[in-house]
Amino acid sequence: MRSDRLWLVTGAGKEIPIEIEVAEAPEDKQLGLMFRTELADGHGMLFPYKKPQELSMWMHNTYIPLDMVFIRADGTVHRIESRAEPLSDRIIRSDGQVTAVLELPGGAAERLGLKPGDRVRHPIFSWPAH
Repeated sequence: MRSDRLWLVTGAGKEIPIEIEVAEAPEDKQLGLMFRTELADGHGMLFPYKKPQELSMWMHNTYIPLDMVFIRADGTVHRIESRAEPLSDRIIRSDGQVTAVLELPGGAAERLGLKPGDRVRHPIFSWPAH
């Protein structure tokens, strides 16, 4: 997986850089953050998809709680699943058409003030950088 950076842009106008790994290949998406025992604050994993679709994730073999940020094609945060339960096989759905999921350490979205309607700035999303 390649390393990159994106910015979370909160409704309060705060821009927060996040160091990410990008899971582009199908095998990387399947593995995700499974078997990891830590994910530092300020880090995450981005799962991008080429076209908008209903996405679903799970926590199978994932040892740490995660926040799942479901993101629309324009970079708008559609939905956040907070503190997904480790090792759970419960299906977590986007509940709408999205093109990416950003996984962050559990509770990070709340600590950072990230909410649905906020934005994510990265070249895969179709809104202008500044």
